[in-house]
Amino acid sequence: MRLDWAAMMRAGIGGLKLKPQEFWALTPAELRLMLGPLGPAPMGRARFDELCRDYPDEETA
Repeated sequence: MRLDWAAMMRAGIGGLKLKPQEFWALTPAELRLMLGPLGPAPMGRARFDELCRDYPDEETA
């Protein structure tokens, strides 16, 4: 897995206002934890099933 170091540096140094030595002392996992959730949680099976019931692929007439 390749890391996007430029984006990580923008997030850590630019977004979190970390000093370079603070940024480089972190692991990628620690930085990710500091940044918080990256987006909404993935849809679970229960919600998927609910949507399938509410919006079936086939027309019911």
